[in-house]
Amino acid sequence: MKNIILASALIWLVFSCAVYAEQSAEYDYFSANRQMIRNGVQAVLTCNGLYTSHRTLNQVFDQELAYVEPLVGNARRGNYRIDEKNKMVSVGGGRDGIEVSAVFRSGIGCVVMAPGQDVKDIDTLPTITIPSVATISEHLPWPMGDFIKERELGSAISDAVDPVALQAASDWAFDRATVDQDTLSLLVVHKGKIVHERYAPGIDMHTRTRTWSTAKSIAATLIGIKVDRGEMELDSPLGFEWLPKVAEGGSDPRNKITLRHVLNMSSGLRPVDSFGMEYATGSGLAYWAGASSVEGARSRGLIREPGTFWDYENYDTLLAVYAMKLASLDDLAYHLFPYEELLNPLGMRNTLLSADRFGDFILSSQVYTNARDLARFGMLYLQEGVWQGKRLISKKWIDFVRTPAPATAKSGNFYGGQWWLVPDDRSDIPKDAYATSGNRGQYVIVVPSHDLVIVRRGLDYAAGRKAFNRWDLTREVLKAVAPK
Repeated sequence: MKNIILASALIWLVFSCAVYAEQSAEYDYFSANRQMIRNGVQAVLTCNGLYTSHRTLNQVFDQELAYVEPLVGNARRGNYRIDEKNKMVSVGGGRDGIEVSAVFRSGIGCVVMAPGQDVKDIDTLPTITIPSVATISEHLPWPMGDFIKERELGSAISDAVDPVALQAASDWAFDRATVDQDTLSLLVVHKGKIVHERYAPGIDMHTRTRTWSTAKSIAATLIGIKVDRGEMELDSPLGFEWLPKVAEGGSDPRNKITLRHVLNMSSGLRPVDSFGMEYATGSGLAYWAGASSVEGARSRGLIREPGTFWDYENYDTLLAVYAMKLASLDDLAYHLFPYEELLNPLGMRNTLLSADRFGDFILSSQVYTNARDLARFGMLYLQEGVWQGKRLISKKWIDFVRTPAPATAKSGNFYGGQWWLVPDDRSDIPKDAYATSGNRGQYVIVVPSHDLVIVRRGLDYAAGRKAFNRWDLTREVLKAVAPK
C-alpha cells in the first residue's frame, strides 16, 4: 500500500512539474523589459528621425516607426514629449511602462538615456567633435565629393550597361507587391561612375538613415586597419577582462575567444539576442534603454567551443569594437580614429557614428548615413582597399572578410567576417559577390566580376521571409550589366 501511495505521489509530482513548466514557459518574465525597450525604440528612432535625418514627425511615424508594435500614440498625440530646445524625445510613463528618453548630441546623433535620467543629465552625455574637411562636398567631383555634371550622370552606360534593363531592375526594387518592403533609395555604381540613382518621395541624396547591421561591416573595416598596422591580431585573445570579475579560480575559459571568432559570429558565448530575446534583454538594453554596450557584451558565459557554432549576435561585434577601443591610445583617439582613417579619406561626410551614454561606439547597428556614402564604402572594397591611389586597407583583410566562417560550412557558407556571402544554394549570382546587410533592408552589394556596387536603403516593415532579398536585387541589376 505504501508503495502504491509513493508511486501515486511521484506521478502527481511529475504531472505537476510538467504543468508548471508549461505554464512557466508561457509566462513572459521579460514583459516589463519589452515595454521599456519598446519605449526606447520609439524615443531613439523619433529623436534621430527628427534631428539626425531631419524628417518630419509625420514621416517618422509613417516609416521609421512603422514596424514598432504597439506604438505609444501617433503623430498627433500620445504619451510622449518632444523637447525642441534640447532636441530630446521622451516616451512612456505610467501605464505605458518606464519612460525612456533620447537626446541629440553633437557628432554622435541621439543617445539613449537610462530610465530616470532627464534634462538635468544631458550635460553628462558624450559629444564628439568630428574632424572637419576643408572642401565642401557639393563643389568636389564624385567620388570624393557630390558634384556630378548632369550630362555625366549615367554617362558610363554603354554597351556594358543596358539602360532599359537597369530601369526595370529599379522598378523591381521600388514597386514591391507587398507594403512590408519600402525602398527609400537605389544607387548603382559601375566602373566608378553612378549609372543609376533614385529616391522615394521625401528622401534625397542628403538624407541620413540608420544603417542597422550594415554598421558591422564598417566596424570590421576599422578593425582591419588596426590589424594591418599590427595594433590588433586576428588570432589572439581579445585581451580584456570578462564579467563578472572572479578574484580566485584560475583562468577564464573565455580567454580562448579570438578576434577572428567574434568577427565570424562564432564566439561560443551564450546567445542573448537570438531565439526571440533581442527586444527583451541583451544588446536591446544597450541600444534602447541606456545600458552599457561594453558591460553587457562581456557578461555572457561560454557554452560552446569557440569557432564551432555560428550564432548572429550583436554583442560579438561589440566585443570586437571594445577590443579596438583598448587598442587606441585614449578615448579621444578612439573617437577620432574612424573619421581620420576611413570616413574622411573616403569623402563619407554625411556619416555619423552613434555611441552609448558612456561614449562607446554602437558599431553593431547605430550608424546614420546616406546612399552615396555607402556607395563610396562599397567602392573601397571593389577597388581592393585602394582609394584615390592610397591603400586604406589591405587586400589580405578583404580576403578575410570574404572567406566563409568555418562554422557555416555545413549550412551554406553564407557569412564571412561581418560581411554576408552568396550562399551555396544560389547559382544565379556570381560567387565573388558579397554584401553588408542591415535590418529593414540596408544593403551594400559588391560584385567584383562586374565592376559593380549596388546600394539599397529601405524602411521595410518586416524581416525573415518577407524581407527584401539582396541577392534577388543583385540578380535583377546584373541583367543590365555585362561582366567586365
